[in-house]
Amino acid sequence: MNLLFYCQHSLGLGHLARSLRLAAALAERFEVTLLNGGRLPAGTVVPPGVTLVNLPPLGHDDRYQLVSHDPLLSVEQACQARRERVLATLASTAPAAVVIELYPFGRKKFEFELIPLLDAAHARADRPVIVCSLRDLLVRSNDQARSDERRSRLVNTFFDAVLVHADPRFARLEESFRPQTPLRVPVLYTGFVAPEALGDTGDATTERLPRVLVSSGGGMVGEPLVRAAVAAHAEVARRSGLATTVVAGPFLPEPVWTWLQEQAARFPALSAIRSVPDLRAAIARSAVSVSQAGYNTTMDLLRTRTPAVLVPYGDGDEDEQLRRAQRLAALGVAELLPPGELDGSRLADVVVAAAGRPPQPTAFDLSGASTTASLVAGLVRALLAKPAVAGNLR
Repeated sequence: MNLLFYCQHSLGLGHLARSLRLAAALAERFEVTLLNGGRLPAGTVVPPGVTLVNLPPLGHDDRYQLVSHDPLLSVEQACQARRERVLATLASTAPAAVVIELYPFGRKKFEFELIPLLDAAHARADRPVIVCSLRDLLVRSNDQARSDERRSRLVNTFFDAVLVHADPRFARLEESFRPQTPLRVPVLYTGFVAPEALGDTGDATTERLPRVLVSSGGGMVGEPLVRAAVAAHAEVARRSGLATTVVAGPFLPEPVWTWLQEQAARFPALSAIRSVPDLRAAIARSAVSVSQAGYNTTMDLLRTRTPAVLVPYGDGDEDEQLRRAQRLAALGVAELLPPGELDGSRLADVVVAAAGRPPQPTAFDLSGASTTASLVAGLVRALLAKPAVAGNLR
């Protein structure tokens, strides 16, 4: 059976990385087509059994307005081309299931293609199962009650289930989603979508190099962390004996990348690389990890049990990373450095502290990818078993 997976990433790479991990697991049960709406970094590995369809890439600027990353297309032209490609892909694949990442709990600016996709899916005689793929924590809205009510009505209208990629002992949907109209579809917890362990003995026993690994996902908003890491590296080396390696990320602005390379050439305890093929493996081989608190990086930390410092990204009302970092810090998984306190001196202090305190173990469910595949397959079987009411699992 075919499955259509929609993913849009705008600032970082977390949504794409998690979607690729889910697509790999789903490909063991379905022929998966992944609609990718953001820029695709060079070297991105598409899992076996997954067909990638790249849409004209769109993202956000610093005012959260849509921008086209295709220099030949305006935003309006890109939107039109994307909508046509999305609908054509739905028609050509005739999927048994459609998985949409985040929407309607986010991605409102992409309704120009998502509502037509959902309408077209519902109009099919062989209407597919439609599932929302949702991370652990939601970004709070300025008008939370109104936003929650709107999201609830959209879920009830179009979706058959909401899959929350979290261990419910860490986060539950109702903590940040309280609509007046209750959801009429099941909310299913998959566990965290984490990478597989490295080798039979797991990541925690990997031999670690005497280094601090600094990363900020795609790097688009990583400049403050990069500059603080450079300012801190000499003090970190003096107090802990650890060198610092900064993984810039493919989207770190070019002027900042040039500056970082110049700094690395000047100081023996500092090195810079644009990207690594496997960040989780690099974290596993490091004495300390310094990063933001995106979903995928924190999953890497849970798997590798590397001593860690989290400097959550937060712009305006975006507190998702801060809340995740606070919970992990409370569990003893990582040290928290709030972004408002970020400078070289404070970062050095927290890195040295993290190096001397191994993280506490957790018992969270990290099997979210395989569980997601099982749940989606079960939803499809349930729909196929009821041909008289096909088109409505509810």
